[in-house]
Amino acid sequence: MFSRLADVLVPVVGRLTVTTDAGSVCAPGSIVVANHTSLADPAIVLAALHRLGVEPVAMGAAGLWRIPLLGRALTREGYIPVYRRDPRAADALDLAAEALARGRTVLIYAEGGIPVRRDAAEAAPGEFRSGLTRLAARTGAPVVPVGQAGARRVTSGGTAKQLAGLFTAPLRRPALHVHVGAPLSLTHTANTRQAHAAVTAAWRTAAARLGEPAALAA
Repeated sequence: MFSRLADVLVPVVGRLTVTTDAGSVCAPGSIVVANHTSLADPAIVLAALHRLGVEPVAMGAAGLWRIPLLGRALTREGYIPVYRRDPRAADALDLAAEALARGRTVLIYAEGGIPVRRDAAEAAPGEFRSGLTRLAARTGAPVVPVGQAGARRVTSGGTAKQLAGLFTAPLRRPALHVHVGAPLSLTHTANTRQAHAAVTAAWRTAAARLGEPAALAA
């Protein structure tokens, strides 16, 4: 439901384009890892993957489950709550492993949060936490790196600026781009740097398509 909804709503707020590397494939039971820059980018990534025939379940901040109607919908769709700095934090990896074993694709944000910046510019992904590679090593699931750019043109900055950006986006319709890289095999937890490099490369491709200075200068 969320993937289909995203594919309907995202074109209203921006002009989404999608590219893939040669040999890129998202087989059932894959882990998709994307850079996280904005409250808008989960919808953008879901819409892009839907166009490629992929409907993942995502790992998201547990606070979303406290929103009554949304929380029930997330649970019904099989999305996975992540409790940060909480004894229940490990439960998310257990639930993700179960979803992968059932052949579901799992979308994870390895940075663990959105960068605290007020500008709308792009920047390379931040440091990854270890959850991604622990999950990959535990399950043997292939990891598909995804880079998105342009989400900060929809929402970024403080609350007032984010609301203003969201409400004016249908008039501005900023360019958005998602690039999907070739799958990786991360059998050891030490491969976090490899995953980060692959997502950074995918982000750089996406951001360069939008003419973002941070990517063009790299």
